[in-house]
Amino acid sequence: MKKHIYIFSPSSAVRDKSVIRRGVARLQALGHEVELDEAALATHMRFAGDDETRLAAIHRAAASGADVALITRGGYGLTRLLPGIRYKAVAKAIDKGMRFVGLSDFTAFQNAVLAETGSVTWSGPALGEDFGVEGEPDDIMQACFEDLVNGQGEGTGWQLPKSESQATPIELKGQLWGGNLAIMSALAGTPWMPKVKGGILFLEDVHEHPYRVERMLTQLLYTGVLARQKAVLLGHFTNYKPVPHDKGYRLQTVVDWLRTKIKAPVFTNLPFGHVPTKVALPVGAKVHLAVEGRDAFVLWGHRH
Repeated sequence: MKKHIYIFSPSSAVRDKSVIRRGVARLQALGHEVELDEAALATHMRFAGDDETRLAAIHRAAASGADVALITRGGYGLTRLLPGIRYKAVAKAIDKGMRFVGLSDFTAFQNAVLAETGSVTWSGPALGEDFGVEGEPDDIMQACFEDLVNGQGEGTGWQLPKSESQATPIELKGQLWGGNLAIMSALAGTPWMPKVKGGILFLEDVHEHPYRVERMLTQLLYTGVLARQKAVLLGHFTNYKPVPHDKGYRLQTVVDWLRTKIKAPVFTNLPFGHVPTKVALPVGAKVHLAVEGRDAFVLWGHRH
């Protein structure tokens, strides 16, 4: 089904225009109408234009009437914009059916929108890193995006490590929220950190050594965020290098430590993060988490 997809750049500058050309061509090949924001390729230092330029791009996206507003890339810059976003205009666009989609730095926008309005946005692909790749885009990512675009997605499932297999089935209901861990820890204590109680929090990150991951989790622990959740879902934490100083300290060490600090179950392997295979997750939606054996499901369709 043909949909209108609006592409905009609210964070870091796009340095390789060919990536955007490939991404746009792929979405068009899927049958969609693609509109590129006038400042999508703007640059100002490391940003996709100065703060006012990027704020205007967000508001143009909200006013575009598109079915989907998709970011070109993440990086850095959205936390600078949070006080200036017209949240009512964003919420109005969402009420009319627009789906804001992105990840990484976009976590700041998504959680601020949730905190300010309660509206649902989508953690999912970015145009550049997912549709603009030189090879073929990941099949699962593309299928999940198409389900999102067409309003057909009802949930996602994945397999847990053997060590997390549940002999007794677990079923929980709560509000799904989260995103990039670095951004979530930066939002802690600000007006744009949603006050979610009994939620299902998902987290991922890239280029962060396990000790930095632990330090950011500690921030969420000490601000009380983790204690209020029913479950924590960990996606992929990628592109870091162990060092000799670690002496056996690794990401699993962090996961084990986290499990000693909170009562809520912690599940890993969620197919989301800075990886090719990523699902689409509704930030702010009420979901049903079901775990049996090594099979885990997050459902938000009519079945729960």
